[in-house]
Amino acid sequence: MHPHPLRCRCGQLRGSVTPSRATQRIVCYCRDCRAFARHLGGDGIVDAQGGIEIVASRPSLLRFDAGLESLACLSLSPRGLLRWVAGCCGTPIGNTPRSPKFAYVGLLHSCLEHDAPPLPQSFGPLRMAVNTGSALAPVRKTAALAAASSGFSLVTTLLGARLGGGWRDNPLFDVDTGTPVCPVQVLTAQERAQAYAAADRAGN
Repeated sequence: MHPHPLRCRCGQLRGSVTPSRATQRIVCYCRDCRAFARHLGGDGIVDAQGGIEIVASRPSLLRFDAGLESLACLSLSPRGLLRWVAGCCGTPIGNTPRSPKFAYVGLLHSCLEHDAPPLPQSFGPLRMAVNTGSALAPVRKTAALAAASSGFSLVTTLLGARLGGGWRDNPLFDVDTGTPVCPVQVLTAQERAQAYAAADRAGN
């Protein structure tokens, strides 16, 4: 399949993600994802129910063609997920575990919708809604069978990359040292409190 373009709002950071069976569209309603988006402004990122659309993928399918030096990395807490952002304009890019051996990246829709095909065209329909208990308004839960199927697909992808060594192909980490390609900025207690307070308020 053709790579789907990725870029930040100002266009300095550009790249692509290649659709495959390992990529799927989900909506996450957790407070952490919402707090991350709110910390960056949140405009056009969070929907009315507090959900954020994410394309779940393997890092090996992600490529950066320009502007990698503008990539920044945040974390809500010292042990939290790594939250990647374009430092040039504040566009949220995605999130990853802290170790590259867990070969997962969740790309936010905000970096995939600029001058690009519609997300359903590249990645298919929405497969799953997760953390619906944290939504700001009632949302439809994913059917148990569909959730199990999508979850199994993700786990299989992670295990395959871990056992087969595919996790080493990761543009966000120096896999020789296991460290991110840029310093991690952990939010202060005050910044974290403000982000979560904003995450609990309705409105896009």
